[in-house]
Amino acid sequence: MQGDIVSGVLLPLILAFIMFSLGLGLTPADFRRILAQPRALLVGVACHFVLLPLVCYLMLTLLGMGGVFAVGFMILAACPTGSTSNLLTYLARGDVALALSFTAVASVLTIFTLPLVVTWALGHFLGAARAVDVPVGLMMGQVALVLGVPVSLGMWARRRFTAWALRFEPRATKVATVLFVLIVVLAVAKNWALLVDNFGSLAPFAVALNLSMLTLGFAVAWAARLSYRQSVTLGIETAVQNAALALVIASTVLKDDAMAIPGALYGVLMYAGGLVFALAMRRFGRGRATDAAHAA
Repeated sequence: MQGDIVSGVLLPLILAFIMFSLGLGLTPADFRRILAQPRALLVGVACHFVLLPLVCYLMLTLLGMGGVFAVGFMILAACPTGSTSNLLTYLARGDVALALSFTAVASVLTIFTLPLVVTWALGHFLGAARAVDVPVGLMMGQVALVLGVPVSLGMWARRRFTAWALRFEPRATKVATVLFVLIVVLAVAKNWALLVDNFGSLAPFAVALNLSMLTLGFAVAWAARLSYRQSVTLGIETAVQNAALALVIASTVLKDDAMAIPGALYGVLMYAGGLVFALAMRRFGRGRATDAAHAA
């Protein structure tokens, strides 16, 4: 009963608050701004929604990982970028406006893409019968509920109660971070024995995936002739995932706590890789002409 309350009530509510805090930091101008730089948006979408799931699948295949853990990593790869990517982008001296805009757009696109990836992963790694049982419509509805609605409410609150929102947003972000740590702790505690038995294989995979996507996201953006700041931003946006959503999908929608382990583990380890990347890019980027695209 306690597990049902955590999975069915607490996790979705915590994720909803995290997304509400993200909405407090957004304005309609963030969505309009990204339309003014469509190349950065298209490169970001390609890296996050195509390259990330593809690389994750290839790594799983190469290392021979299957079953529920493989599905868990694919769920993670199908999630939108995490709101903490904005903080890492700031630390890296990246394009924070692009980070905010892409995070918002990614949260909307995920409503449609995540169910497709999850259904495919279940069929590929666990068999067609499991894929047939996936409530795709319910999943889309729940993703929209825990992503779109709270973000919209946060944006409405910022517009309607601007002074309060500007004061509360920094505190809300801190509370959201604490709540995220809480749900990771709950997920790990609930599956401690399973995590201990598989830590040796799951942790290195999570670190390798994180570092690979940080590097590839930056490299693809740079090859697409985006500016240094934009390339740094898309490297972070490609690798920093909304692990809280992965936990909700695994535990609440699919009702398989083992699938939540990869998301919980990645959700912790990605901060180490992301912080190292951000500080390295910040140091390397000093003195560069960061606002213009690099020369031919």
